[in-house]
Amino acid sequence: MRIAIPCSNNNGLESRISMHFGRSPYYAFVDVENSEIKNVEVLPVPFAEHGPGDLPNFVKENRGNVVIAYGMGGRAVDFFNQLGIDVVTGASGTVKEVVDAFLKNRLDTDKDWKSKEEFGHHES
Repeated sequence: MRIAIPCSNNNGLESRISMHFGRSPYYAFVDVENSEIKNVEVLPVPFAEHGPGDLPNFVKENRGNVVIAYGMGGRAVDFFNQLGIDVVTGASGTVKEVVDAFLKNRLDTDKDWKSKEEFGHHES
């Protein structure tokens, strides 16, 4: 499995999850085998401006199977799902914390992230 996580900085497993996947300057791609982290690669987002589908295609091109993010609109979730990529929203913390919790089925997500002012325009 290869997990993609939008990050606000480039600090490997200690990178912080970006609050909004569409404004993230980096993506961490975490390779997992047998429920263990095997590798992490942090890549800069290759475009300053993006259109619908650009970020899902970037994740797909980098072999991501799952995206774990904090905030993401329904349209973006649909794009990811159409590419066969699962999406988890409401996650925060470092890449390592989030991936470890996800692998143990203990990921604590903010179910109310959509009600925050910054995300008020996002649909379900």
